[in-house]
This record gives sequence, C-alpha cells and structure tokens, in this order.
Amino acid sequence: MPEIGEKAPDFEAVDTDLKKVKLSDFRGKVVVLAFYPAAFTAVCTKEMCTFRDSMAKFNDMDAVVLGISVDPPFSNKAFKEHYKLNFTVLSDYNRDIVKKYNVYWEFPALPGYVLAKRSVFVVDKDGVIKYKWVSDDPTKEPPYEEIEKVVHSLK
Repeated sequence: MPEIGEKAPDFEAVDTDLKKVKLSDFRGKVVVLAFYPAAFTAVCTKEMCTFRDSMAKFNDMDAVVLGISVDPPFSNKAFKEHYKLNFTVLSDYNRDIVKKYNVYWEFPALPGYVLAKRSVFVVDKDGVIKYKWVSDDPTKEPPYEEIEKVVHSLK
C-alpha cells in the first residue's frame, strides 16, 4: 500500500463519459482520491454527497476530488447524474487502481467479487501522498474535516 511521503501510483481510468483520465493529468493541483465500494448504496451515497456539498471549499483551495469505484462507468454515470455529483467519478472496472493502492476488498457474500475499500488519499501538487485513510469497515465514513484540513494545509 502506498504510504504517506511516497509518490502516488499513477493510473488511468475512464470517467462517466468514457474519457480516459490519469492521475498525472492533475499534477500541480492537490487531489483527493475518494475510493468507495458501490454506487447507490447508503454509505457511499452519503459519502459522495458530502464531497459534493464540500466542493466549493475544495475549489477555493484549488483541489480536485476524484471518486473511484469498481462499478462500470455506466452505473457511475447514473449515480453521478442522480445525485448531481460535481466532481469526476472514475471507473476502475478492471480493478487495477484498487490493487495499486492496495484498497481492494472481497465482498463476503459474493466470493471472488472485489470492491474498493472505503479509503481516501490526499496527493499534493507534486504527486506525493500527504494523507491516507483506509477502513476495513465499509459502513464507516471518512473524517471529512480532517481531510479538508490536510487539503487546506497544501493549497
């Protein structure tokens, strides 16, 4: 798992419009990587809507939020549109990113079905991880205020 102080592993994924997006595209900006297990589930919806409602603060700090799940881009698009998410949502449908970041989780009820662990990484303008929060409990939300403080300190 990438640690604080290490370069964030670069990745490429498709957004909800099937456009390829790389982490390195955002060099020069602070990036919040918000991994979530599954679109349209209660805790994921609450988490992504909390980030949506905080986007004015992140925009003021010149920061970018990237929501990342293993859901297909079509499900993510419906999720983004339904909840009016105002940030980029990426599909890690082949599970490459969750493996690079070591935040994959096999859903107990469906052996072999891998989801993203709920986790947040904050990457600074130079591509270095400055914050990491990973939960083994998919019902636990991230510490939003702590994340905002870290982002604010990097602006």
